[in-house]
Amino acid sequence: MMIALMAVYLILLFAIVRLGIVRFNLFWKTSPFIVLLLLNLGLFIPMGWGAPQGPALVVRNAVSIVPDVAGEVAEVPVVANTPLKAGDVLFRIDPTPYQAQVKTIEAQLKLSSTRLSQMTQLFERDAGRGFDVEQRQSEVDQLKGQLEAAHWNLDKTTVRAPADGYVTNLALRKGARVANLPLSPVMAFIDTSGTIIGVEINQIDARYVEPGQEVEVTFKFAPGQIHKGKVESVLQAIATGQTQTSGTAVMPKAIEAAPFVVRIKLDDAEVARNLPAGSAGTAAIYTDHMKPTHVIRRVILRQIAIVNYVNPF
Repeated sequence: MMIALMAVYLILLFAIVRLGIVRFNLFWKTSPFIVLLLLNLGLFIPMGWGAPQGPALVVRNAVSIVPDVAGEVAEVPVVANTPLKAGDVLFRIDPTPYQAQVKTIEAQLKLSSTRLSQMTQLFERDAGRGFDVEQRQSEVDQLKGQLEAAHWNLDKTTVRAPADGYVTNLALRKGARVANLPLSPVMAFIDTSGTIIGVEINQIDARYVEPGQEVEVTFKFAPGQIHKGKVESVLQAIATGQTQTSGTAVMPKAIEAAPFVVRIKLDDAEVARNLPAGSAGTAAIYTDHMKPTHVIRRVILRQIAIVNYVNPF
């Protein structure tokens, strides 16, 4: 934009000198440098404060699917990269051993319940001990708890989608053996129920950014288009400002002003939902300061949107 404004000024300067309107003296010779300085001090530097711009990225939460029970995979009906609803079946584990466990506990519970009933009748007739009744009641309660756990295990042989989304990089096949170990996920599930869009803003330009401010963003995935939104929050921590418990002393390192991350939300939820994870673009945030510079920022962003048709970087 600065190049365009300077080009316009130089053309006008050439025209008025050529037409003899002004004499090309020392003042007019140095005027391009004066105009360049004024543009920087009066427009482009304040524009960074009042309408900061930065790269934007679409990210989604990924869930590592780990089954709650172990066993042999009996069926994988899901197709990779196909939209799923919460509760749709991802895969099934052979339920045979868990069904057998349920039947075994049910048989034991039936026998213990019968004995409890008999002991209770004897106690009511003063022909039995109260201790025997309590002991049988304890057995019944324990078996009921075991039966509930067995039913839970049987239900968990069917693994379902935790939210709306899709499975990616699917390698699981029928006959594979899976285990309920947290370090052994069997597939990656991409949650599309919520879209996270982050914008990196230089620290010197982030002072006036607040939730609720207007945002415009253009993506490489959709060149030529401008999407409107709002600032959701300014993340209060970045990795360079994080400390973790360790057994080592402080390790000095070069301190750099890493950009802050601003989370935004698009007004059109359908557009946000259809953006692939990893979509990159450029966003501009319009704060309550330096409002005259907002016009220039809007023009610059639209220039970027048009250039996205040919610029892959």
